[in-house]
Amino acid sequence: MGGTIFHRIIAREIPADIVYEDDEVIAFRDIAPQAPVHVLFVPKAADIPTLNDLQPSQATLFGRLALAATAYAKREGLAESGYRLVVNCNDDGGQTVYQLHMHLLAGAPLGRFGTP
Repeated sequence: MGGTIFHRIIAREIPADIVYEDDEVIAFRDIAPQAPVHVLFVPKAADIPTLNDLQPSQATLFGRLALAATAYAKREGLAESGYRLVVNCNDDGGQTVYQLHMHLLAGAPLGRFGTP
C-alpha cells in the first residue's frame, strides 16, 4: 500500500476523526473542511492514486464508496436537505492526496456551478 496520509490513517499511524468504517471503506472528517460537514470516504485495501487509475474490476469498490457515503448521510440526517459527493482527479481537478477518495459535503446550501 502507498504512503499517503490516507494510508497512514487506515494503518492507524496517525489519528483521525473516523465516522464510518466497514471491511472495505473508512471515512473520516476532513481536517480542512469546505462545508459544515466534510467527510472523506476512502477504500481501505486498494491503492488507486486517481479516478483515472480505477479499473473495470474495481467498479464495485467505487460503488461501495458511494453507498457508504449515502448510508452516512441518511444516518446523520443529511439526506433530506441534501449533500454533494465529489471525486477530484489530478491537479486541475483539485486533487491533493493521491489516493482515490470521495468527499461528502453537506450542512449548508452549497451553491450551483456557474452561479456566483
